[in-house]
Amino acid sequence: MAEEQKLFKVKIDGISVEVAPGTTILNAARQIGGDIVPPAMCYYSKLQGSGGKCRTCLVKVSKGSEADPRPMPKLVASCRTTVMDGMEVANITSPEVLEARKGVVEFLLLNHPLDCPVCDQAGECHLQDLGYEHGAEGTRYEFQRRTFEKVDLGDKIQLHMTRCILCYRCVFTADQVAGNREHGVLGRGEHAEISTYLSKNLNSPFIGNVIDVCPVGALTDKTFRFKNRVWFLKPVNAHRDCENPKCCGKTVLWMRGDEVFRVTARKDKYGEVEDFICDTCRFDKKEAKDWVVEGPRKIERQSVISANHYVGVNKPKDTLVEVLDGRQPKLLMDIHSISEVNRPSIDLSQIEGPAHSDDFNK
Repeated sequence: MAEEQKLFKVKIDGISVEVAPGTTILNAARQIGGDIVPPAMCYYSKLQGSGGKCRTCLVKVSKGSEADPRPMPKLVASCRTTVMDGMEVANITSPEVLEARKGVVEFLLLNHPLDCPVCDQAGECHLQDLGYEHGAEGTRYEFQRRTFEKVDLGDKIQLHMTRCILCYRCVFTADQVAGNREHGVLGRGEHAEISTYLSKNLNSPFIGNVIDVCPVGALTDKTFRFKNRVWFLKPVNAHRDCENPKCCGKTVLWMRGDEVFRVTARKDKYGEVEDFICDTCRFDKKEAKDWVVEGPRKIERQSVISANHYVGVNKPKDTLVEVLDGRQPKLLMDIHSISEVNRPSIDLSQIEGPAHSDDFNK
């Protein structure tokens, strides 16, 4: 009979928890939950090799372990540092950590444009949350910000590199989930950017997941771009029997009335995808009849989206159909087709902009 694995006792902001050896400080904090969980912009539990790039999860180790109680001399990245038995960690209780996090957020926002009013990620952007919680009132950066032109990475994905924080999540997703990576980080230092080699498109049945893992608005869905705001839409859980055996078919439909504006994977309270979905479910199934709707999606994070749910809402009845005993009303006369004033050959609904007399008068 195998011996039971000894658990390590860790204390984070005065709260104790027992975790398995090899657990990172960040995941130990997530087992406790609440406000003591450090923020993470680059770490993704389902992507191997992620973490250690954004430095937003810095914490202070005030006691290394029972065997060696000396504190660590510098702040450490909680997503990369594993726990030791008897370790004590300070996160939100350490003024040093909060001041360092404020500096990290200021650094992330150096080149980031203040275009939240027009960004599709607004309302579900973790950088917005960080800027609100830890950001400074203004920037000390006096030089010209670096800018990039928008790039289409295929017919479904657009890259706005000016917003990118180089978290590498999309690179790991293309490598490990999509299985066909055609993009990466080119250049070094200030010239580093996410790009494809020789302007290739991103082609893979699962490449749309790079949109879901992006913590900012750098990678956006072109089929949804500028069509609506997420806080005006109602997220509902839905599923379908997907033809791709690797796709779970479990998604979130963002709806307004009966219209599906976009389809995303389901995410947990830390903004991480529970199960990756294929591009067919994401881009091609935009009709409510394509899905089995399960019900309103519970939003864990404090967000304006959490206020918009289809809870206790009854769809109004069509009184005319009810009066006609279930029969659909018939069009008695199409005034446009028999009018002697308008041109019957012109479909008024196809006219771009306001209709003018020159468009359909004889």
